[in-house]
Amino acid sequence: MIAGHLQKKKGLFYIVLNCKDENGKRKPKWIPTGLSIKGNKKRAEIMLLEVRKSFSEPSDEEEIKLLSEPAGKIDEFTTSVIPDTKTPIDPDDILFADFMLEWLEIVKPSIELITYISYTNAVQVRIVPYFREKGISLLSLKPYHIQDFYKYAFTELNVKANTVIHYHANIRSALQYAFITERISSNPADKVLRPKKEPFVGSSYTAEEVNQLLEIVRGTQIELSIILAAFYGMRRSEALGVKWTAIDMVHRTITVKHTVTTASLNGKLITIAKDRTKNKPSRRTLPLVDAFYDLLVRLKQQQEINRRVCGDSYCTEHLAYISVDEMGHLTKPNYISQHFALVLRKNGLRHIRYHDLRHSCATLLLANGVSMKEVQEWLGHSDYSTTANIYAHLEYSSKISSANVMNQVLKIKDSPLE
Repeated sequence: MIAGHLQKKKGLFYIVLNCKDENGKRKPKWIPTGLSIKGNKKRAEIMLLEVRKSFSEPSDEEEIKLLSEPAGKIDEFTTSVIPDTKTPIDPDDILFADFMLEWLEIVKPSIELITYISYTNAVQVRIVPYFREKGISLLSLKPYHIQDFYKYAFTELNVKANTVIHYHANIRSALQYAFITERISSNPADKVLRPKKEPFVGSSYTAEEVNQLLEIVRGTQIELSIILAAFYGMRRSEALGVKWTAIDMVHRTITVKHTVTTASLNGKLITIAKDRTKNKPSRRTLPLVDAFYDLLVRLKQQQEINRRVCGDSYCTEHLAYISVDEMGHLTKPNYISQHFALVLRKNGLRHIRYHDLRHSCATLLLANGVSMKEVQEWLGHSDYSTTANIYAHLEYSSKISSANVMNQVLKIKDSPLE
């Protein structure tokens, strides 16, 4: 069956078949359906399916005549390949690309906005264009079609395995919904070989490098964010989400309970603030050390001065937040990442990501005898295995203890020289 899809043009549906010329070069063929876009999508999809099943390429003369017909009129050739729409056809056999878009809107109310944006970027930008070009319907989708898409993603899109795994998760979830609602008899994604997840390898700074960085950023807008990541191991969203209400100046504690992130949806950058962390264990209360306490006092005083100096020009929308600029605007996540890289480059420091400051925190804790369980609680990981999987190779102190125990049990002596 020839591949094809529907195309909207001048208020009408057209069928576009993915034909090839005598040299094997793609040469799309357009067939008018005579159907207006409004209220005729299902009927147009049925026509598309039948045309794909029964189409045989017309001669050049027929093709010229076909394309020269006025909009809304179906000539004899078109009528011969488009059957009476009263013919019983499975209504679930829509294009897989259209089904993915349908699924996206179905799951929208049940997931976080940031998750929906992630799904949208994968589905609309990568998955739908590929399968629409192939013209594969939901009922005709086979495991090898999905496997071919993954191959295409690797070779043509040059994405990494973890990205393809995200594509797989979207496709499988959508097809599982189709299976549960009895639109398909089985989930073809279950028979696909999913790429192997790439092992995480994080970079980190030594204590000397962190201290050098702290000296460089002292008094700048990103100083607070650097300290929160390097000392407390906070994620970027957590560092930017700290509010004054999260600080207990009496008991000298800071509670991680609010996050600020940004994401791009349909070309528009959206700021997402929520009173929830990544997971339940991420909500944690940590002690305020003297140096950080003094910094907070200084920041509070500076914000009050800026507000008086700027008057009505000062932004009062983000008064609850600690990380704001001189005009009271909330510090943007992208500003932190970009300015951080700029500071490193300008001062000749070794390049790492901003998130690697969190890894630096874990590395320094483990190197100085803090247990893996304590590191998990400090970083706010969801479970112990997450911390262990990432940082097990760094827990050197436990290996030293093990070596000392074995040294006491096994009395290894130097062999005498002959």
